Amino acid sequence: MHDPLQAVKHKVSRASEKTMSKSKAAIDYAHQAERLGQCAPSQEDKTTGSTQAVEAKFITAQDPVTQTADGSRLPAAPVEEATKLNKLRDIINDRDPSQNELVEVESRESKDRSIHSAQPTNRHPKDEGEADAPLRNAIPPSRTNPLFPPMPIYGPPTLLRRIQCTIFRISSAILSLCFLAVIILGAAFTSIPLAANHVWLRLTFRNPDKKRPSYQEEERRRRVRKVAERAWKKQKTGNSSASGGEEGKDTDEFIPLEGGPDPIPCDVRYYARRVGLDCEIFDVQTEDGFIIELWHLYNPREYQRTNRSQRSPHAPEVFSKVPAANCFTNGAPGSQYGHGEKKYPVLMIHGLLQSAGAYCTNDDDSLAFFLAKSGYDVWLGNNRCGFKPRHNLLKYSDPRMWAWNIRQMGVMDLPALILRVLSETGFEKLGLIAHSQGRTQTLVALAKEQRPEIGEKISVFCALAPAAYAGPLIGKIYFKFMRVISPGMFRTIFGIHAFIPFMMTMHSLLPPRFYGAMGYRVFSFMFNWTDDRWERDLRDRMFQFAPVYVSAESMRWWLGRECFAKQKCILATREEKNIEDREDEQEDQKLNRSSEESSDGEDEDPSGTRTSQGNEASAPPSQPENITGKKIQHRNTDRARYAWYGPQIPPFALWVCGADDLVDGRRLLRRFERNREPHVDIVHSKVIEGYEHLDVIWAMDAIEKVGKEVREVIWKTVPVDARKVCRVPSGCGEIREFYQRKVIRENATREVDTTAREWSLRGAEQAVRGDGEGVRDLEAEVEA
Repeated sequence: MHDPLQAVKHKVSRASEKTMSKSKAAIDYAHQAERLGQCAPSQEDKTTGSTQAVEAKFITAQDPVTQTADGSRLPAAPVEEATKLNKLRDIINDRDPSQNELVEVESRESKDRSIHSAQPTNRHPKDEGEADAPLRNAIPPSRTNPLFPPMPIYGPPTLLRRIQCTIFRISSAILSLCFLAVIILGAAFTSIPLAANHVWLRLTFRNPDKKRPSYQEEERRRRVRKVAERAWKKQKTGNSSASGGEEGKDTDEFIPLEGGPDPIPCDVRYYARRVGLDCEIFDVQTEDGFIIELWHLYNPREYQRTNRSQRSPHAPEVFSKVPAANCFTNGAPGSQYGHGEKKYPVLMIHGLLQSAGAYCTNDDDSLAFFLAKSGYDVWLGNNRCGFKPRHNLLKYSDPRMWAWNIRQMGVMDLPALILRVLSETGFEKLGLIAHSQGRTQTLVALAKEQRPEIGEKISVFCALAPAAYAGPLIGKIYFKFMRVISPGMFRTIFGIHAFIPFMMTMHSLLPPRFYGAMGYRVFSFMFNWTDDRWERDLRDRMFQFAPVYVSAESMRWWLGRECFAKQKCILATREEKNIEDREDEQEDQKLNRSSEESSDGEDEDPSGTRTSQGNEASAPPSQPENITGKKIQHRNTDRARYAWYGPQIPPFALWVCGADDLVDGRRLLRRFERNREPHVDIVHSKVIEGYEHLDVIWAMDAIEKVGKEVREVIWKTVPVDARKVCRVPSGCGEIREFYQRKVIRENATREVDTTAREWSLRGAEQAVRGDGEGVRDLEAEVEA
């Protein structure tokens, strides 16, 4: 028998050890709470209250945010530090970690054997193979994800940290300004031959603009714009009614609220009012505390502007709630339209160094205005910081405000924008349009190991100039310079706050037209852009919405030595790309041998590249097509093991710029055509030869080549329940075939448009209402 006295001593000893353990845990927890808090205890007062960290909230297994004592949130807590805080909290509160909230931790295996995920640790053997793990125990093993290295950790603003930030501010202010000066000088020197040729043509009484492919159309639009300015002046002086006054509803449905000479302000609402629309701004709070802007376009003749209080940011928990089907609550825009007259929501995301205003610079030929006038409910989403860097706790000078890159934009900003639109409109899904970096953050967010559940809230993803693979431009000397320097040197040159904020200072000080002209020259030099397909009279507008504030860490992800510039892909390493290239070559050889042995042979696809869309084991000589000309494929293949995306992914539509040196859109198309993404349905696929990176949104014929197709693709993929309550967009009345996900895929074959090298005559045949300026004869309207 056990000695009762020994048993009592053992219990007392265990209780003492537990008490000592809890005491030590309490001390460690206090230190960790201070380390991850907003302010040091000595900096807190009655106004600030307690700003110490109390718990880490895991948005994904790789993205913890710190919750402070007052319920606010701080961003970018490293996973190890967040897990330590939660474990200490569990010890103090006698909480069993197995009772913590669970999260689905899905890994993605690559062909080069790297693992992209946050792998659970300290798990019981019986849990092996399960998809769920305790949220607080999800810790990524070191060096498993070469694409997204961890963010630096910055504690409360102590004296040492202030000194560190000051040093980085001084060094980056000098060195980044020198870097910018080199770029500006390079742009100036390369412009000298062009300027000299321009002057020579003028001196010899020749018009240099006549060489532009769309010269005649630009001249016509210039005349139309002058007539419109005169009409606006007469209207203001009371000498004339609004254009089209009594000609009928179609003519005066969108009456301009602004007009006359254009001072080109940086104001989307001003440009919306010039085309008969209006704009309201919603403030959206992300799950890590950033306040970002969401712009809503509407027709003021049929929609009442919402109250300011309704447009204020909600608590982060709001974004975890999905609206019920067709639940149009009071105060939501959807409730202002009757049954059958509601507008299907469309969210548009901008590119790198831009804001959503990039979609609104071409008057009626702007993609955002075109879709709004066509009958969609258009929302323009902006990423964190933008023109107004805001956070619910942090200030501009705090380096924690800038510790983010493309991953945080994807898993934090994008869901916040999507779910705010859904909560305001009452729909279950929306159409998503993204250009360049907007496409990147969406592709990152939808990946298996990131936040794939976002895909269930998107009816179709329209990608313009998709940025997934790097183009040849990444090899330019100034980009190479950023790639060869170490991360520490990168921060010394470009800082730990905003990336070259001097650009934003110049934006606020320089005259708009001079700033627009200079912005074009600089960006044209850096990215090999031309304005051949843009309307030159509007070019200065286009650069009023760029650049915006972005973090130095974000630019380091794009151009530094560790991530995109090195791997040349957003979700695959260079080694994996090489493996896929070898597989493609072997499949092509096998396909060629099969073609030679076949009596019928096989034709090349329209892009000039032979494609094989079978599994890895065997590549069939051809893929069957249905009567609509779509490629038919089995969805479940062996390649799903290495795919970026799972079953929750929405259908994709892609518009690739054929002369885009910045990104390689053809490589992404090839990935889909080779069936490396068996869960992705491609409902539209087009390569526009001659188009450069920004032509897809700024070219004069972009509405004809892109906009009309986007309008149709969105409507074809609208869910059945939503179609029953929505008005049919103009130009979509004849659509009878709608998207339906099937076990057997029907991928759209790649379309190639080779007419972009010259001004398309079809572009001048756009309809008046909702289809851009087209052949609208304003001179005749004024005479009438």
